[in-house]
Amino acid sequence: MASRRTTEVSFKCTECGWTTMKWAGRCGECQQWGTVVEFGVQAGIAKPKVTALAPSAERAAKPITQIDTTESPRRTSGVSEFDRVLGGGIVPGAAILLSGEPGVGKSTLLLEVAAQSARAGRRVLYASGEESPAQVRLRAERTGALHDELYLASETDLATILGHIDEVSPELVIIDSIQTVSSALSEGAAGHPSQVREVAATLVRVAKERGLPIIIVGHVTKDGQVAGPRLLEHLVDVVCQFEGDRQTSLRFIRALKNRFGPTDDVGCFEMSGAGIVEVTDPSSLFLSRGLPEPGTCVAIALEGRRALPVEVQALTVAATGPAPRRIVHGVDAARVAMVLAVLERRAGIRTSGFDVYVSTVGGVRFTEPAADLAIAIAVAGSVLNTSIPSDLAAIGELSLAGEIRPVTQVAQRRAEGKRLGYDTLIDDRLKTLRDALAELRSRYRATQPQAPQF
Repeated sequence: MASRRTTEVSFKCTECGWTTMKWAGRCGECQQWGTVVEFGVQAGIAKPKVTALAPSAERAAKPITQIDTTESPRRTSGVSEFDRVLGGGIVPGAAILLSGEPGVGKSTLLLEVAAQSARAGRRVLYASGEESPAQVRLRAERTGALHDELYLASETDLATILGHIDEVSPELVIIDSIQTVSSALSEGAAGHPSQVREVAATLVRVAKERGLPIIIVGHVTKDGQVAGPRLLEHLVDVVCQFEGDRQTSLRFIRALKNRFGPTDDVGCFEMSGAGIVEVTDPSSLFLSRGLPEPGTCVAIALEGRRALPVEVQALTVAATGPAPRRIVHGVDAARVAMVLAVLERRAGIRTSGFDVYVSTVGGVRFTEPAADLAIAIAVAGSVLNTSIPSDLAAIGELSLAGEIRPVTQVAQRRAEGKRLGYDTLIDDRLKTLRDALAELRSRYRATQPQAPQF
């Protein structure tokens, strides 16, 4: 008797595999939009079987101790801050995803990476789906990124891009961006989850087969997540995020995922009229250049593995309304409210009758708990109209009991503070906030005519 086969029409989410008998615009499991597609399931006695294949000699499994890594040394990108985040350079065959908000400078950064690689004698293919070659050329002229080994192509078809790779034979490929590239093998318009998945899978396969590093630009949603299916971040080897306030010139790049290095480092850049500039020592970017004023205190922040001095400024004025205002910029508003309560209850410094404004210098965001003590000292100095000496820095987390708690990597913070000339460091070696304020009062009473009266 012949086996009978029937085909049942069902729908399946391409992200998580959730199935349903009716089409839905949104997956009921992973809540992704536009990922539920139709597929057929064979039902009956006979089921298709997968036949085992013998691997070739090149693909045969080997003991991990016999794997040769001499063929994949890291290559510098020519931009040291970018290499720092990647773990020392670009690994051949790596697929790197760079995401960031519109206008933050992703294309400018990658054009600089392409130009530096071309100057080092490595041919680069820059495929842009958002700009014409003439537009990219104009930006390259402005930033000084012109080189004969840098090839430009304005293309949105995946097959044509692969043809450019075969023709140019580059050593580095940049795709700007994956949401503008489409494949004829997948349905939907460019940017659709199925298209992003197909294009990403093909590019990653080409990178691995040819040992060709590929940098892919990815758009982000309004929530700051990489646009497209979550599978995109799983396919690539490195996920980098380029961030910064468009109202300031400072930019940070950090790795959210890195199969070849750490994810706890950060690169610093500054946008200028001539393009993007590396900031190898950003210690002076977040400090004011005037004389010490009441309401200022320097803290040692930690961005990745890099310790940075950040000046916290506070201003207090008598409140004119029934509810005092609390305005913050660059720091966590909830932590500022807690610090103000600890100051009043545990240190006896009244803040409830003042409008309090707290900000950081340079537009940097300093939201880690290590900022608590510096915020408290700055607010206390503003309330009492007393300036803090310029060679003093503070790091420490405050508890609701008024205790100064230790923070992560305090030894590195202390060493960076000493290197920058902060001889006096107030930290968890003083047990409470009241002790820290008393230490300030006693330390400078003999040397300053108007000693801090905390």
